[in-house]
Amino acid sequence: MYGLATDLELAGFVGNDSIGVFVEVEGATTAVEAFARRLVAEAPPASLIDEVASTVLEPIGSYDFVILTSQPGSSTTLVSPDLDICDDCLAEMNDPQNRRHRYPFINCTNCGPRFSIIAETPYDRSSTTMAEFAMCTMCEAEYSDPFDRRFHAQPNACPTCGPEVWLVRDGAVVEGDSIAATRSIIASGGTVAIKGLGGFHLACDARSPAAVRQLRDRKGRAAKPFAVMAADLATAREIATVDETSADVLTSQAHPIVVMSARPASPLADAVAPGNKTIGVMLPYTPLHHLLMESGDVWVMTSGNRSSEPIVIENDSAADRLGELSDAQLLHNRSIQRPVDDSVVRSYGGGVSPIRRSRGFAPYPMRLGFESRPALAVGGELKATLAIAARSQAFMSQHIGDMENVETLDTFATTANDLSRLFRIDPEVLVCDRHPRYLSREWAYANADGRTVIEVQHHHAHIASLLAEHRRNEPVIGFAFDGTGYGLDGTIWGGEVLVGRLNGFERAGHLAAFELPGGDAAVARPYRTALSLLRRFGVPWDIGLPAVAAAGTTERGVLAHQIESGLNTVLTSSVGRLFDGVSSLAGVCQTVSYEGQAAIELEAIADFSMPGAPYEFAVVDVDGTLVVDPTPVVTAVARETLAGAAPGAISASFHRGLANAVRDVAVAVRDSTGISVAGLSGGVFQNAVLVELTVDALTAAGFDVLTHRYVPANDGGLALGQIALAAHIA
Repeated sequence: MYGLATDLELAGFVGNDSIGVFVEVEGATTAVEAFARRLVAEAPPASLIDEVASTVLEPIGSYDFVILTSQPGSSTTLVSPDLDICDDCLAEMNDPQNRRHRYPFINCTNCGPRFSIIAETPYDRSSTTMAEFAMCTMCEAEYSDPFDRRFHAQPNACPTCGPEVWLVRDGAVVEGDSIAATRSIIASGGTVAIKGLGGFHLACDARSPAAVRQLRDRKGRAAKPFAVMAADLATAREIATVDETSADVLTSQAHPIVVMSARPASPLADAVAPGNKTIGVMLPYTPLHHLLMESGDVWVMTSGNRSSEPIVIENDSAADRLGELSDAQLLHNRSIQRPVDDSVVRSYGGGVSPIRRSRGFAPYPMRLGFESRPALAVGGELKATLAIAARSQAFMSQHIGDMENVETLDTFATTANDLSRLFRIDPEVLVCDRHPRYLSREWAYANADGRTVIEVQHHHAHIASLLAEHRRNEPVIGFAFDGTGYGLDGTIWGGEVLVGRLNGFERAGHLAAFELPGGDAAVARPYRTALSLLRRFGVPWDIGLPAVAAAGTTERGVLAHQIESGLNTVLTSSVGRLFDGVSSLAGVCQTVSYEGQAAIELEAIADFSMPGAPYEFAVVDVDGTLVVDPTPVVTAVARETLAGAAPGAISASFHRGLANAVRDVAVAVRDSTGISVAGLSGGVFQNAVLVELTVDALTAAGFDVLTHRYVPANDGGLALGQIALAAHIA
């Protein structure tokens, strides 16, 4: 703003307030009009323009243009996400004549760390982890020049005055070129823990089966896919099918991991993504990454942590928590204020859908279509995120992880306090899930300190997150499909059809309930769910079925007793668990080592080139509620499996059938309510095959279909829905 106004010889001022940026300019009419036009056309790459509102004022005779000083505590301050290195900085880093040649921490106002280094707002260098580095004379001159690309670039630094990087192996600093030494270790099949922007990565050669297998063994990660970093877009195209949309997202300022179809002849080790036809790929986004990687390189870049623990961010912790997982640690002395893991999006249908909203996106504000009192939403249990809101904005936290241990709970609590302090919002209410065993709910009550705690139903929050994302507040036929959510009747819901609004919902329909023998044990062993489906829907336990054979004689006897007596079982209407059961019945997956594995592998094998009609679900009206009965589907899957049908054909028929069932239920609800807007939310709708089939079916039936594009369909989006519901509950 300052540079533009000065260039046009305009007077006035610019500053920040709770809404965003405000600016007043005064001068010749043509100059003022040019300012308004260029304001948008020449906006900085890192800017986010939600809207521009302007008012014509009477001139007051100002003669200069100034930047108003932000006053601490005066407003909700917007904070930029961390951004990838810009082309200008990359060119300078690669220029032997530039004073920042091969400097791993080069940045400017258009790129570099933001969210991961800010301790307090307003955003000044003294409030960041760069405060300990005093700028040299040359950096200070750049920082103070309004026409320099590094004007008020708070992380500004150079080799003379800024952070540095070094390599540690076997507890000792490696002498010489740490970048070359790191490359040498990875090239020889080793693993290096690399301190990056928002935490550590564990890196190894993705083309080396031995290196990838060793990393899996060390991390205790049996099968969950690893993300990889490709040196450049050309290299990414060698391992994945990169369409135009995917290429745009890969090279965007956020630089997320993009999940795409893997190339059949990919040179990657099979252990990178076992049982998958997709691969998560990202490109280098920091100067350090660009220095480490050369064209053609593909490295596994997975979060630097032990399985289920939060990502490591401190040098001291790297030796203790990552020493056994890596052969060396590449460290630097720019402190990380808060952990910020990589974002993950999935490309399909000409667009993208977020799976994990973190680095590059958090904490961009979500503009709400309503006013919110100061509120903190604590999300769910898996893929935990929080959200804090006031007035017309909500700020979602970075990805925290699954609430499985004390370390993650500590990170969760720290993040809650961090959001409140950073955005200067003192919550009047706390919002949580109704599930009585969620640690996030327990935390909300333990930390309420006299404030109101509002409980909201899990699947209603899913649909509310979708409405809030689209800034709509109207009745919608919401399909909330996931693995687990606490129902109003005390059972586990997960196949819900809600006529939902932001101030309430009715359960218009659901998947027919069935037993989960052993509860979580059935989630870990999908064959248990498969046997329960067979028994519940009247299909014999034929030993020729892979699911029946997987149980073994003794376990089958125990399961039969459990299912018949109800001993240690829970009732569920979960579509996620139905996916598990079908995957097991078709012989795809009998045990899992990570959430959603059975469903992911079932999606991966779907083969629509093979003959096979969609399976038909029965939809029956039970006292005014539509119950989706999977009996015909379970029967067909068992029959075709015994007949030797290909699992890929079974998967395709199941996906088509479920999409058709959603359409049929939506039409029935529309006929009774007149609602023609349908929404898809919940973790099951991370399945790109299902989403595309369902959107096509609903669109052909005349529905306006809402899907997630900015917040995850999974539980990572719950907190936004909780904020929306709390604002509309009296």
